[in-house]
Amino acid sequence: MNVEHGTVSVGEFEFDCGETIPDLELAYEAYGEFDGENAVLVCHALTGSAHVAGRDRVDSADQARAWWDDIVGPGKAIDTTEYYAICVNVPGSCYGSTGPASENPETGEPYGTDFPPVTVRDWTEAQRALLDALGVPHLHAVVGGSVGGMNVLEWAKRHPDHVERIVPIATAARLDPQCLALDAIARRAITTDPNWNRGHYYDGDPPSDGLALARQLGHVMYLSKASMEQKFGRRAAGRDAVRTFPVDAAGSFFPYRDVESYLDYNAEKFTERFDANSYLYLTRAMDNYDLAAGFDSDADALAAFDGEALVMSFTADWHFTTQQAEALADSLREADAGVAHHVIDSDHGHDAFLVEPDNVGPPLSDFLDAGVDGKAVTDSVVEDSEESNFAPVHNSLFSR
Repeated sequence: MNVEHGTVSVGEFEFDCGETIPDLELAYEAYGEFDGENAVLVCHALTGSAHVAGRDRVDSADQARAWWDDIVGPGKAIDTTEYYAICVNVPGSCYGSTGPASENPETGEPYGTDFPPVTVRDWTEAQRALLDALGVPHLHAVVGGSVGGMNVLEWAKRHPDHVERIVPIATAARLDPQCLALDAIARRAITTDPNWNRGHYYDGDPPSDGLALARQLGHVMYLSKASMEQKFGRRAAGRDAVRTFPVDAAGSFFPYRDVESYLDYNAEKFTERFDANSYLYLTRAMDNYDLAAGFDSDADALAAFDGEALVMSFTADWHFTTQQAEALADSLREADAGVAHHVIDSDHGHDAFLVEPDNVGPPLSDFLDAGVDGKAVTDSVVEDSEESNFAPVHNSLFSR
């Protein structure tokens, strides 16, 4: 598989908030060969990087593990023998693109919280600038999960003439109040850490405890009750498990549970690879996103998009529910786009789009190749129920 990876400067960049920085650098990876019509932009999730595929190649600026290697590559759903797949690390992150941890050329010090606030619109415009620099004027498709799915929607809203197909996965037009509340608590865990120092901690100890707590909240949001019961139950952790957070005197009487050990271990690993300020910035961008912003409705925001859409959702995902996905699909139908809503019966929760390639890959591959009008996935009958207006099984809902 041919792989390009590097960092491209797109020059001065004006953010949605009106502030500018003199030079925005964007880290990207691209796989396959561009033939002028086969580009697929992959939008990463909250703490993802441009390192989508190729687990055998690890870069110090990337995640240790390619985050969608089961989906992107030769012979896979996004087949890099057929498509030119591109992923861009978004502004505000810490995996190679300019963000709070980057050097401010005016001071010679890290930006910290002097970095401009970022939005999903900024991510989209930055990606457009990077694609221009690479000589990619038009996209066959834009694909992404979670907040990456919001990024996908923003492409249909802001650049409808530049993309033929969109695949928003495990996402919605906006976050609901429960998720907003949990994200607010996560940010407060960071900003109340004594080491945060109002975001200027780069010459000292980072706010690792606060970031660890924030990440633990995130992990709970990404799992479902069923998956947590299956994975952990109420079991005590193994003998070798060591508590990484202080415990009160009475707490030592009670077992250190397997679920606690899992959260502690993953949070500790996360703090070694991610920047706390970036977590603040990126969660704010996600929380702020509203597809209808500037328009009368979600359908109005998508009215200029005349391509096709595959919306994918998972039954146990309470972060972005199947009901929210169906509302999104309805808005696309109202905008007269060709739409398929593929609902996957899964216990995994929000993480399903990352860990169930056998369920995600086939409908994605079929849609990229044939689209909605090609009837790539078999039509299904929609049945009403008390809980939703569609059947929560491996179905796809087609309409024009």
